[in-house]
Amino acid sequence: MKMISSEILSYNLFLLLFYSLSATVITSDHLFTSCPATESANYTANSPFEHNLKAILNSLPSKTSISGFYNGSIGSNSNKVYAQALCRGDVLPSDCKSCVQNASFEIFRQCQTIEATIWFDSCQVRYSYYMFFNSMTYAGKYKNEDDTVNNPAVSSAVLSRLMHKLSVEAAYNSPGKMFSVGNAKVSEYMIYGLVQCTRDISPSDCSNCLIHAFGDLDGCCSLHQGGTILSFSCNMRFEAYRFYNATAVKEIFVIPIERRSKTWVLIMGIGVPTLVVIVISAFCAVYYCMRKKAKDSNEINQSELMSALTIPKDVVITEEGNLVSTEGLPFMDLATLKDATDNFSGSNLLGQGGFGAVYEGCLPDGTKLAVKKLARRTSQGAEDLKNEIMLMANLQHRNLVKLLGCGIEGQEKILVYELLPHKSLDLYIYDAEKRADLNWEMRFNIINGIARGLLYLHDGSRIRIIHRDLKPSNILLDQDMIAKISDFGIARIFCDDQNSATTKRVVGTYGYMAPEYAMEGLFSVKSDVFSFGVIVLEIISGIRSSRYFKDHSKSLVAYAWKLWNEGKDLDFVDSLLGAPCSIEEVLRCLHIALLCVQEDPAERPAMTNVVSLLSGESLTLPQPNGLVVSVGHYTNQMMASNSSVNDLTTSTIVPR
Repeated sequence: MKMISSEILSYNLFLLLFYSLSATVITSDHLFTSCPATESANYTANSPFEHNLKAILNSLPSKTSISGFYNGSIGSNSNKVYAQALCRGDVLPSDCKSCVQNASFEIFRQCQTIEATIWFDSCQVRYSYYMFFNSMTYAGKYKNEDDTVNNPAVSSAVLSRLMHKLSVEAAYNSPGKMFSVGNAKVSEYMIYGLVQCTRDISPSDCSNCLIHAFGDLDGCCSLHQGGTILSFSCNMRFEAYRFYNATAVKEIFVIPIERRSKTWVLIMGIGVPTLVVIVISAFCAVYYCMRKKAKDSNEINQSELMSALTIPKDVVITEEGNLVSTEGLPFMDLATLKDATDNFSGSNLLGQGGFGAVYEGCLPDGTKLAVKKLARRTSQGAEDLKNEIMLMANLQHRNLVKLLGCGIEGQEKILVYELLPHKSLDLYIYDAEKRADLNWEMRFNIINGIARGLLYLHDGSRIRIIHRDLKPSNILLDQDMIAKISDFGIARIFCDDQNSATTKRVVGTYGYMAPEYAMEGLFSVKSDVFSFGVIVLEIISGIRSSRYFKDHSKSLVAYAWKLWNEGKDLDFVDSLLGAPCSIEEVLRCLHIALLCVQEDPAERPAMTNVVSLLSGESLTLPQPNGLVVSVGHYTNQMMASNSSVNDLTTSTIVPR
């Protein structure tokens, strides 16, 4: 015991001395720190977890300075700590070591939590209780310079070209570094840019992360003379001065559009149309040959066409010209799917929504399918397709609907899923006759299934995902009434910091959207927690979230909270819920649901805690507070105000 106390004391003395020597560096170099705001995320002082955290943070500076990047872990089981450090690609080893020292000290001083990330100008340090290596997560924190540019349109166009060039270079042409710098001229001044990814992610993940980063950079900072985007897996920055060490790395020069000579314009004017004609002619020749070869088929098999054009079979092209990866996902031709659904017959229609229609289908071998035919004439269709393919192709969990394949031919965009015989949850909880057959054990298992599916999306998969449209119609039930989450068309790859991302277009369903998402465009894992809480309230009560309440409650949440406060919580329980039924367990679930729908996202439990609470691991539940009013009550007012969030985006409510 004396040895442990002595070690902790010496380490703390070292940190105190280190801080006194480097305070000035920390003040000028530190950019941002991300620590979870919930009390449940704190670790216990002098615990094995803290001891392991100190040990690995102490080892990071020397190990990272060797190559500029390091992944490692210390400990075992629940006390294991994973840590990662990354130095900017142009930083010298001695400066890298110094920066990681500063960052390690500051993250330990500022965050007494089980996970955190800190960004300095020259490095970043991240640690967590779970293994986050090799997975891309996007946060989207930003800062910009005060000065604005004189010619925003030209400046934005040149910035876009520069960052695109640097992103391709970092992701695909700089093996072992994933780092790139360069510059471009904008009329009277220069733009200098830098992009970087952590080296544990794949080139495609790096590219995706940088695409997200530039979307936020363009929104927050393109009208300014400088801006920075900070994320867990990638960073992006530009300035009106050379802020990087150009002698330590290869610098890329991007020729601005306005500096091209008349000769170049003439060459482009003649050459590009000629090239287009050649490409179209070649494509038509290939098309004609394949049509001639396939006399017995009225449709062109897209996988064969892509093969003939040397496009990989795990990539398909939408009509907008975008490439979508379908790695590990079978391609199914339109003719097969038409046969399976009797040419998308109305008699096989399972459901209709804003995305399009879902049909029941059956292959010749007897395999049952649910075929989602995305709406043709909506931009949402293409985005839904890309999102679901990218997110669902490699996700496997008992409580997620399995994506079996996809098909794209012309304007037809189709996704194929396993068919679940009991269809969706809303068909049961909104129908008195079917709800009467839904006993408490079945309802509780459905609640548990949804919770575990969400936990997998938030913390268990290779990437962290926010669903953003969780509602009963997107919860499907298999033959054993096991709940499976579906419809990932508007899901986003993300992290668990509730303030780390905004969106220009709020999409979802009234009654299930968290207030900070509906009113400000802010979304996080806690947005999904709110939606989960509303669904649990519906399952317990059998009442729609959109129902009008005679007691002037503005939402189902407000109605539940009112009865809870008045000690009439049993009045909230569905009268059709017969025996056998554990009232204690029902009221515990009601309590958990109220915790999930609290107004402050920081007060809502993470899905890790929700699953633990549902299992009864915690005997004492905290008291809910700050329950929200109806989101729908504010939507018109918010849309009229046209307010912006952090000077980054303006939200528009779009019902789904």
